Amino acid sequence: MSDFRTPLARARGLGAAKSGVGHFIAQRVSAIALLILIPIFLWSVVALPSGGYEAARAWIGSPLGALVMLLTLSAAFYHMRLGLQVVVEDYIHKPMTKHVLLIANTLVAAGLWIAALYAVISIAARAAA
Repeated sequence: MSDFRTPLARARGLGAAKSGVGHFIAQRVSAIALLILIPIFLWSVVALPSGGYEAARAWIGSPLGALVMLLTLSAAFYHMRLGLQVVVEDYIHKPMTKHVLLIANTLVAAGLWIAALYAVISIAARAAA
């Protein structure tokens, strides 16, 4: 296998940080999951009988509806977090700003996921009662 680094980079031991491949694969896997989940989600919503608020609540309250909703939102929030991480790492050059934005990105994604999880479980629990 060829080494494409410059002689100076080889002497300094500089090169890939060895974490890019895992991030790349995770982003591609979440994109593939979304390619599968979003059409299922949209088909499920469009197929609701009346299209009203109560029908949507009943669908989210059903086990299949809750599962589709949570899987779709989980994949979307994870994919969003990974994508924004790349943007921050590539375009923000001040170390402190970069770290603050990366932490905020993770906290916002986690907060959105927790809020979605709470909402779906709350609706499902009311539907079961």
